[in-house]
Amino acid sequence: MGSHPESKDSLPAPVTPAGREALEAILTRPTRTVVALDFDGTLAPIVPDPDRARAHPGAVPALAALAPKVASVAVVTGRPAGVAVRHGGFAGVPGLEHLVVLGHYGAERWDAVSGTVTAPAPHPGVAAVRAELPGFLDRIGAWQGTWIEEKGRAVAVHTRRAEDPQAAFEALREPLAELAGRHGLIVEPGRMVLELRPPGVDKGVALMEYVRETGAEAVLYAGDDLGDLPAFAAVEKLRSDGVPGLLVCSGSSEVAELAERADLVVDGPAGVVRLLAALAAHLT
Repeated sequence: MGSHPESKDSLPAPVTPAGREALEAILTRPTRTVVALDFDGTLAPIVPDPDRARAHPGAVPALAALAPKVASVAVVTGRPAGVAVRHGGFAGVPGLEHLVVLGHYGAERWDAVSGTVTAPAPHPGVAAVRAELPGFLDRIGAWQGTWIEEKGRAVAVHTRRAEDPQAAFEALREPLAELAGRHGLIVEPGRMVLELRPPGVDKGVALMEYVRETGAEAVLYAGDDLGDLPAFAAVEKLRSDGVPGLLVCSGSSEVAELAERADLVVDGPAGVVRLLAALAAHLT
């Protein structure tokens, strides 16, 4: 960016009145703004193996340029907080001293200022489901092409490698919901993934609590997945309470519902990075 600074015109225009109002609020009151972002599919490209997911190369530089100019930057993810920190490369970065990662949908929290994760005790149902799930998938004939991801405070079943990923996803929704319910858990659907996790925590709850904690007067939230819909709903609730909010969809043909509710659709993680960098440049 150094020799080619972004101009105001480089900021994409939200397509909704609420989005335009929110962008104006962010530009005029940046130090009262929370910028919150999903990780997978938003800051990091979606890859077949989640263990290989890494933040877009431009994500950390853009965040480090923007973070000192706003009230706070928070990464809100279903991943364990420590995993998101490692895969994102967020630790020890100048400019990100006050970054917060809300992991496991807010059940865990990593603060850059301390470098530590705080979290309550795990839900016992997760361990029970973890033990039962391999045999369960085998019995219902869903083992072929599906695989289990261990997430610490949750467990996920992926169908992206199945012969027909969408058909496998739909076929598993009801059986996994029944399994989760027996152990006091819920199923959170994502992009060709069904995650079994404790109830009462989602990205909407995490975002709402964090915005209230910071006393923010404007918020930007960017996501790409069905799991981001609660966060979108939280921003819509904040709007109704008088807090302007900008909803950004990290463009995906897989999750039309999110794109339809967004004020701004950008071209995946690369588009998110461009937006963050343009905001940072504009606020210089």
